[in-house]
Amino acid sequence: MSRLLLLVLGVMLLAGCGTTAAPTPTPTPTATPPDLLGDRPVVESFASPDYGIHAFLWWKPDTALRDIALVKEMGFTWVKQKFPWREIEGIEKGQLDWYRTDYIVDEVEKAGLKLIVRLDRQPFWSEPADNQWQDNQPPADYADFGDFCGAVATRYKGRIGAYQVWNEPNLDREWGLRSPNPAEYTELLKVCYTAIKAADPAAIVVSAGLAPTGTDSAEAMPDVKFLQGMYDAGAAAYFDVLGVNAPGYKAPPELDPAAAEAAEYGGGRWFAFRHVEDMRALMVANGDGHKQVAIMEMGWTLDTVDPTYAWHAVDEQTQADYLVRAYQYAAEHWRPWIGLMTTIYIADWEWTPENEQWWWAIVLPDGTPRLAYHALAEMEKR
Repeated sequence: MSRLLLLVLGVMLLAGCGTTAAPTPTPTPTATPPDLLGDRPVVESFASPDYGIHAFLWWKPDTALRDIALVKEMGFTWVKQKFPWREIEGIEKGQLDWYRTDYIVDEVEKAGLKLIVRLDRQPFWSEPADNQWQDNQPPADYADFGDFCGAVATRYKGRIGAYQVWNEPNLDREWGLRSPNPAEYTELLKVCYTAIKAADPAAIVVSAGLAPTGTDSAEAMPDVKFLQGMYDAGAAAYFDVLGVNAPGYKAPPELDPAAAEAAEYGGGRWFAFRHVEDMRALMVANGDGHKQVAIMEMGWTLDTVDPTYAWHAVDEQTQADYLVRAYQYAAEHWRPWIGLMTTIYIADWEWTPENEQWWWAIVLPDGTPRLAYHALAEMEKR
């Protein structure tokens, strides 16, 4: 999620917004419009829908086992985990440390779950000389990232089911504080996709989850504009499934994106969970409707403390209700083009309420489930 963008957008919203959102009556559903279907059969890379959750299994083996068990017990089938490049090949090119990745792949496999890994976070040796020590940015030589992607896919051929290539490159903070550039991201996607497919042709490659925003500046690019830029640069040849991010903000999951243009909900279509449909329509318009969409981040926050987020915070019961209804809406209206839907988060063991992610999580750092965990566990899976 983009803290910078939410701060900018939050300041622009009505100061009098409430800090919690009461459950809203479910609007009458409408049929999926033809512009979301495409003219070719959809290749179902994932089940439609498929059930995933973002976990943090990297540092502590004991909590990793606990969290894997929590995913299993809730009846979800996919675990999303970051494989930070700098934690694997951090010392120098070609020196790869597989200690933690081997453990994660082994334990997820033992649990009978599927693994999708996010590849980004460059090692500092790979950075351009004029832009050092950035949290996340492409390397000076994109081939270095391609080599890394290929090394991961070679080692875990047939064991890692899917890969997400980068995260939110339409924000400068995920692009080395440089202006987002869809052509540059497409080139990075190309080298990674090509390397993964050479090593493991059956692996699913998902493009980066794009941050939903209408901000168009040196710091951010609207996700629809960025996606069209990707298509213009030839990206269609280099991903199997389109990645999107879909936080619900203050809106119930069934809300039409046009209704989210009202100040009550934020003032833009991207504030609705169903903004996913805008991205899907753009895929179809570009002749890419035979592919699925994967939601790489979805959720509703409970954060009433930080004003950046408090305007769209909900209570625990509403968070639980909205998440279940989001999966239900997708199952009823978005099949077969919706694929993996990834809830955030099984919390990182070291998070505290000072971390904004703590408020999105459905399981606390000590393993205590929130109401949303129980609701998703009890939810019928399609």
